[in-house]
Amino acid sequence: MPTKIRLQRHGRKGYAYYHIVIADSRAPRDGKFIERIGSYNPNTNPATIDLKFERALYWMTTGAQPTDTTRNILSAEGVLMKKHLLEGVQKGAFDAAEAEKRFAAWKTLKESNIVKTKEQLAAEKQADLKARAKAEAEVNKAKAAELAKKKADAIAAAIPAPEVEEAPAVEETPAEAPVSEEVAE
Repeated sequence: MPTKIRLQRHGRKGYAYYHIVIADSRAPRDGKFIERIGSYNPNTNPATIDLKFERALYWMTTGAQPTDTTRNILSAEGVLMKKHLLEGVQKGAFDAAEAEKRFAAWKTLKESNIVKTKEQLAAEKQADLKARAKAEAEVNKAKAAELAKKKADAIAAAIPAPEVEEAPAVEETPAEAPVSEEVAE
């Protein structure tokens, strides 16, 4: 019975998540399976992978063939690396302690890269939020200025302007004009 490690689709339309299962290669995609060894959710950033490492390693060593996507998942989780190292131990290239040491070094490097990626995504998200808040504040300031102008125009239109009467023109006497002096007696 040829076994496959493959994904079994679940979830709703447009928002799928997958179970990682061991199944007979002749069984339908969402049909009968032998064992469920994990789950994969591509909707999160970064994608969430929950895998029973030892069971996946067991099935890989017994000859189960992963599909392309599950091969990528198993590779990211280190199952393929561990299988490769165990094959090296069987061939006598190095001992089990060396294999564990190499795998631990690989795993710490992988985890540090994941943490670094998560921190970078969080920093980008914070920067985006700050930029959006700044843009929103500018838009709100422009709207407030426009609203204040409209209110001022409405107030000016509501209050009638006082009518200004023209003062009678005052005739000025020229400086050279003779001044009549009348003596009051």
